[in-house]
Amino acid sequence: MGGRRTNLALLFLLALAFLTGWLAFAFFGWPSRLVLVVHALAGIGLLLLVPWKSLIARRALSRRRRPRVWWASLLLGLGLAISLAFGFLHSAGRWYVGGDLTAMEFHVGAAICILPFAVWHVLARPLRVRRAEVAALLTRRSFLRLGAFGAAAAGALLVLPQARRSPSGSYELGSFAPAEMPGTQWMFDSVPVVSGDAAVLSVGGRRVGYGELARFSDTVRCQLDCTGGWYATQDWEGVWLSRLLGPAPAWARSILVRSVTGYSRRFPVESLPALLLAVRAGSLPLDPAHGFPARLVAPGRRGFWWVKWVSSVELDALPDWWQPPFPLQ
Repeated sequence: MGGRRTNLALLFLLALAFLTGWLAFAFFGWPSRLVLVVHALAGIGLLLLVPWKSLIARRALSRRRRPRVWWASLLLGLGLAISLAFGFLHSAGRWYVGGDLTAMEFHVGAAICILPFAVWHVLARPLRVRRAEVAALLTRRSFLRLGAFGAAAAGALLVLPQARRSPSGSYELGSFAPAEMPGTQWMFDSVPVVSGDAAVLSVGGRRVGYGELARFSDTVRCQLDCTGGWYATQDWEGVWLSRLLGPAPAWARSILVRSVTGYSRRFPVESLPALLLAVRAGSLPLDPAHGFPARLVAPGRRGFWWVKWVSSVELDALPDWWQPPFPLQ
């Protein structure tokens, strides 16, 4: 494979892997699984292109045309290798690194770290697609090559060791045993120190103390599927938001749930009957790492929607899509 075609293929597969990786976080259940299959094929495709890319890199290093910028290219390659390695470890069942760290967190963290280097690489060495190359892709020979490449990637996906996972690719950990669940947080959030006696939430403009919340016993059994690569099914106990807020007025279009850390998520007002403000899991009070004194339970949504350490729940006139698709903190 020629140098230009190799670089174009790498660029396409990198973009595809990054896009499908984030899309998989946005879905729950089998839609996530379908996206993950494409994500895995893109990752295997990147691995299959390593021999051709290594030849290109070797030739470029021997020319030494841009010695001052090769460190950035090397960091890009190293970060990509780390992300791929931990992605394969997660798929093969070696997903738990130690403490609260998972292979998925290293996989995603490395991908985020190399993003600016990938953008720099594209801008520093722009690849312009030529008409002749587009026409060449439409030939029968090119289709056969692409088909063979895709078959090789799919074959590698079937041959690689696979561990039993949920449709989203997560592993079961701590079902019906809340103390065994990892205490993971999104991005740069940290576990705050909140006293139950002093905890007061703002719910629909009304102040509600922890003691009042603890008297409710509404229960739902559902699965918390964390983007860190694990899931757990628990009996969550607390109070339905519809009981606390009452019927939504006509002007309300969303439900805004905030944490004491500043973290927040916005939900469509139609989902009000399905959201639970939990104070217990498995009949035991939540511990600080799992959201004490109260956390949101959002069945059918990935873990980053389950706001911990809730400080306020308010109806809002803004639509639910008026927020980043993923939290920024």
